Amino acid sequence: MPIQDFHGDCFVAFTDISGFKDMMKDSQKAVKAIDKFYNAGFRILSSNHVVNGFFISDCGVLFTRREGQIKQLDNLLRVVRELNQAVMHHDIMLATSIAWGAFSYHNRIEFPGINKQPIYGNAYVSAFLDNEVGKPRLQPGQCRILKKDVEESVFESVSHHELLEDSRAHQYYYWMVERPEEIQGFKQRYQNSYNLKYAGMLKAIKGQDE
Repeated sequence: MPIQDFHGDCFVAFTDISGFKDMMKDSQKAVKAIDKFYNAGFRILSSNHVVNGFFISDCGVLFTRREGQIKQLDNLLRVVRELNQAVMHHDIMLATSIAWGAFSYHNRIEFPGINKQPIYGNAYVSAFLDNEVGKPRLQPGQCRILKKDVEESVFESVSHHELLEDSRAHQYYYWMVERPEEIQGFKQRYQNSYNLKYAGMLKAIKGQDE
């Protein structure tokens, strides 16, 4: 079903496949990853009437329509959770940034007020830039929401609010756990994985065998 035109304020998520550049060294692996990503996205979005989206290369753009901020974010987080869980079974990780703001879709993305002035406050641009160059760097598997222009009460009211963790500029969404008490354990395991990766690199540089 084609996406209906949209113009207004909404939540926009920019998500992409982590490590896709390395996957492209093996064309079959890259094509398989995109196929799994697209199939999961189309299947999940087909049953959600608040979230629309489209996919380009290794990226997906999801946006909400209708309803209030709470229901929009609630539905979007549900889609992000389902999408991550679906591709995880194929050893694919996504990195996702979400922003609130102006967005226009008419079979293409339009940037409100585009002229000689820089674009600020546009939801797509904000989500894309946070994903690509945001601080701290977004890591594989992570999902976070830019807090700019979103009332705290919205974060407190969504269904999975207990899986959100506040930081200076973001709310991090821990879709990979079921209960809030599991967040710290996940964070520790995640940090340990990076420490092991660093230790392996150090051994390689020193010329040591694993």
